[in-house]
Amino acid sequence: MPGYLDTYGVGEERRGRWIKRIVFPALAIVVVGTFAYLYFRTWTQEQTIKRFFATLESQDFQGAYKMWCPTGDSCRYNPFESFEKDWGPSTPYSHGNAAKIDNVDYCGEGVVFNVSYPNADPLVLWVERSTNIISFAPSDWERCPGRHWQLRRFFKSLFSS
Repeated sequence: MPGYLDTYGVGEERRGRWIKRIVFPALAIVVVGTFAYLYFRTWTQEQTIKRFFATLESQDFQGAYKMWCPTGDSCRYNPFESFEKDWGPSTPYSHGNAAKIDNVDYCGEGVVFNVSYPNADPLVLWVERSTNIISFAPSDWERCPGRHWQLRRFFKSLFSS
């Protein structure tokens, strides 16, 4: 005749196995998925900025201008001559490999990048998420308006030297 512990111990053992097989992996998937989303949600815009800096470094200012202003209609207030005054060979910003991205801030419609250059004023750039068009961020923005979690900066600081 089975005892009390034999009968009720089986249920506890099943519950423990269920927790180990279902709950822990599901929790791990949620944590890893959330981390991946927060880390990679601005990846495309970061690659766009890096490609822009590489284009400036190779002195292909027409190519960089196409990233800044891809269609002629949208650029009637920012002609190539104006772009060249900001990014041309006579400016300290023409050396794309000297640029350092200090902060990346996710805003709903775009991404704000704080970029610093040696011997030059820091820049705040905006990359629109839907089109990946680069422009200057509004002059009063250092970051996106509102409160911010610094999880991305925290995780990057853990894995960088």
